[in-house]
Amino acid sequence: MAETSDPPTDINDTASRPPLLTTKLYIPPTRPNLVPRPHLSRRLNESLSRKLTLVSAPAGFGKTTVLSEWISQHQPAVAWLSLDEGDNDPIRFWAYFISGLQQLQPGLGETTVQLFQSPQPPPLEVCLTALLNELAVVAEPFALVLDDYHYIENPTLHEAITFLLDHAPPQFHLILTTRVDPPLPLSRLRSRGQLTELRAADLRFTLAEAATFLNEVMGLNLSAEVVAALEPRTEGWIVGLQLAALSMQGRQDITAFVHAFTGSHRYIVDYLTDEVLAQQPLVTQNFLLQTAILDRFCAPLCEAVTGQPDGQSTLERLEQANLFIVALDDARQWYRYHHLFAEVLQARLRQTQPDLEPELHRRAREWLEHNKLTHEAINHALAGHDFEQAARLIERVHSVMWQNGEIKTLQAWLAAMPLSVRHTHPRLWLVQAWAAMTIGELSEADEQLREAEAALTVLDKDRARSLRPEVLAFRASYASLSRDPAAVELTQQALQALPPDYWLRGMLVVFLGAAYYATGDLPAAAEVLAQGRSMLSSPAMQSHQIHLLPLDGMVHHAQGQLRRAWSLIRQALDLVEPGGRPIPFVGTLFTY
Repeated sequence: MAETSDPPTDINDTASRPPLLTTKLYIPPTRPNLVPRPHLSRRLNESLSRKLTLVSAPAGFGKTTVLSEWISQHQPAVAWLSLDEGDNDPIRFWAYFISGLQQLQPGLGETTVQLFQSPQPPPLEVCLTALLNELAVVAEPFALVLDDYHYIENPTLHEAITFLLDHAPPQFHLILTTRVDPPLPLSRLRSRGQLTELRAADLRFTLAEAATFLNEVMGLNLSAEVVAALEPRTEGWIVGLQLAALSMQGRQDITAFVHAFTGSHRYIVDYLTDEVLAQQPLVTQNFLLQTAILDRFCAPLCEAVTGQPDGQSTLERLEQANLFIVALDDARQWYRYHHLFAEVLQARLRQTQPDLEPELHRRAREWLEHNKLTHEAINHALAGHDFEQAARLIERVHSVMWQNGEIKTLQAWLAAMPLSVRHTHPRLWLVQAWAAMTIGELSEADEQLREAEAALTVLDKDRARSLRPEVLAFRASYASLSRDPAAVELTQQALQALPPDYWLRGMLVVFLGAAYYATGDLPAAAEVLAQGRSMLSSPAMQSHQIHLLPLDGMVHHAQGQLRRAWSLIRQALDLVEPGGRPIPFVGTLFTY
């Protein structure tokens, strides 16, 4: 892999929550020489008295630019979250949602984050009610932008946003940008005067705005007649105008070009991208095509993927040339391509260099892994069909992800893996089993455990021997959750077989105590949990202590030892309060 400089740091990587990309929370910086659009700014200012602003239009209509320009000029109290496909994981979505709010109100929503990230979180309405109560005490009006909401397809998240809108305090305002209307109660909000809508008809450039854009922003010197001929052909579509302007630069036959400029948006993009790319130096064309596989990129990452030096100067040239590159931070270290442009570049790469794409994903994966951006590294391993590397990385991070509550992301990764890879990596069956157990899908968990057990029979002896204690640990966990009378014996066997630092060991102690509690053997439950408190005394085991102490309190309460029960609950609260963490539900265990 090519030598590269260190990446810019934008990760908030803590043990208590999933790592967050801070660039997703940056308000996109405005470009110089933007076309003024005061009529849209006025509508956005007026919208803040309503519950929701919906900015809905196809790709390339300047949705994000309009909002960033408004924020820059008027300085409203607005936070920002740029969404992507990975945000369909509810744990990740709410971690980012609340982190966005915390850009304006530090500390807001911490309790809610911990509720969502509990291994067995309470019902969604309970979590959202906690968040709404915190929003209600904020004194000043404020808003949150969810940019590119069309990436959200999880019905649970749509239901949650609906609940928030129905019950939000008057000082909170939500702004969505999207390519398609979301499944939210728009008609109801519209009828109640609680919705502001900006659509393609509102966002497209007028004739005067198109003239300003083409001549002042893009540096052309077009006559009023040429602009008047081009504007209806693009229907004010901003990206279409930008592509047309790039194609006209240096042309002598502009009038003929404009009159020949017809077709649907898709064909316009295909045609003009050919013209734009053809006018770029070969090294720039290759850079664009090869970096189009990246959801976001910085100079060192681009250098690693393309093998070309001077990544930063190349990115600066692309930005200066208006080649559909979007800065993600004020320092202009991280970038992305306009989504539509990226899609066209990716299609061209597959058409012209189909064998190169897996190699590009491999280079990206290596760089991202080296720079501890493991989630993105896994995505590139999967995109490049490098399933062995994806399996290796998932095996490395699965325990931390489980403790952070990123179950949906794990499940999505595993769903993309061929069964043949799981058969050679039985730990992936275990990861899938634990994910299923965590969300209460016990029959699915049992099926995955059986697959893991079967896979052990075809492994070499050393690998099988190292995995058997883990299989036993998961089987014991399943037995406890499914109320199997053999749970006590299986859990004892697992605790004896596992190494002292195994990540699930603390939960097995809780499961053993719960198994005794379920059978009515309260003295045995109390003894196990007392031993567990000693074993889990280190700060690294605090998440397991927060499970153990409430259960221990229940055992002593059942024994009539109310003072001791309260003392144990108080200890749990002492662990919770410094970090703002709630006591997680262990509801499945406590329904015996």
